[in-house]
Amino acid sequence: MEASPKRRIAILGSTGSIGTQALDVIGQHPDLFEVELLTANRNSRLLIEQARQFNPAAVVICDENLYEEVSAALDPLDINVFAGIGSVCDLMRSSRIDMVLTAMVGFSGLRPTLAAIEAGKAIALANKETLVAAGSLVTAQARKYGVPILPVDSEHSAIFQCLQGEHATLEKILLTGSGGPFRHSTREEMAAATREEALNHPRWKMGAKVTIDSASLMNKGLELIEARWLFNVDPKDIEVVIHPQSIIHSMVQFSDGCVMAQLSQPDMRLPIQYALSYPRRIDLNARRIDFAELGTLTFEKPDLERFPCLRLAYESLERGGNATCTMNGANEVAVAAFLEGKIRFTDIPEIVATVLSRSTFLKEPGLEDIYSTDFEAKRLASELVNRH
Repeated sequence: MEASPKRRIAILGSTGSIGTQALDVIGQHPDLFEVELLTANRNSRLLIEQARQFNPAAVVICDENLYEEVSAALDPLDINVFAGIGSVCDLMRSSRIDMVLTAMVGFSGLRPTLAAIEAGKAIALANKETLVAAGSLVTAQARKYGVPILPVDSEHSAIFQCLQGEHATLEKILLTGSGGPFRHSTREEMAAATREEALNHPRWKMGAKVTIDSASLMNKGLELIEARWLFNVDPKDIEVVIHPQSIIHSMVQFSDGCVMAQLSQPDMRLPIQYALSYPRRIDLNARRIDFAELGTLTFEKPDLERFPCLRLAYESLERGGNATCTMNGANEVAVAAFLEGKIRFTDIPEIVATVLSRSTFLKEPGLEDIYSTDFEAKRLASELVNRH
């Protein structure tokens, strides 16, 4: 029997948390995967190291000032080196790429994701902001070009896995979250929280932006919006449930009342691997669940008063149009400002709410409207940050 050809992968954002774990998965299965393209924003040192290990056909360093450094380092290996986000989009047309893992952080992932979809590439989606900012447009393009979007977030992968082989009507999505480092904190304690405290997530090791979003529950809000577009469900049929142990990664309730859940130890390599290998399941050297040791699984409702970011996400999704794009842009600026020590942790939702109240609302935005919405939201948020 002839062996299946290797799946050739492009990793957009290879030096981040998702990208490095994806390369770990690929490194464990060299018979199944081949790295075709690696891209990074500014981490030239790690990009060079990854390219030397995995020998892709091409790499892109988005910061053009770092091009000479990367080019000189990789010249002996005959690896094509490019610079700038435009090069990332252009390379999506390569006939050698089978799947694109979009792991870039923030709104910057939208253009390359759309370029990959238009080139007919299967998408392993880790950049949730793409669907938050332009879910209607992105999913419409995926349908137009017949492109599958496979979720990489642990929660959306769990939902996707629960739906495999099912023909029943989905009644409700139960989107779980750990509650983050401030699950028991008061508003006053959160107002005084340091950068280090906010980055100290109890369950997951992630990049700084995602970790701060997890602490504010904005990450759960972004996932709520992402789930609406990935699974084409009404917002009222998505319920967020706090589950501190992070063993159940999400659940699906069907029309007969049955609930199906996906369980595993917290390990982002599992959903990454499932997306890259789908529809196959392949071996992973991950820690297994010991139920006797685990003992108890607990659940609680999220507190929307202490965590207003989640409430803002629900409201933005219900409003529709470009509201979620506005929310996302304002949040990106506010989170960056908090990480730089310019604002308090509790200023993040206040800035997002103010920007939502002052920005231009468009009921049916086109792609250019999405870009202008993001620009306006970030401008307004920056002005608010500068007043602190």
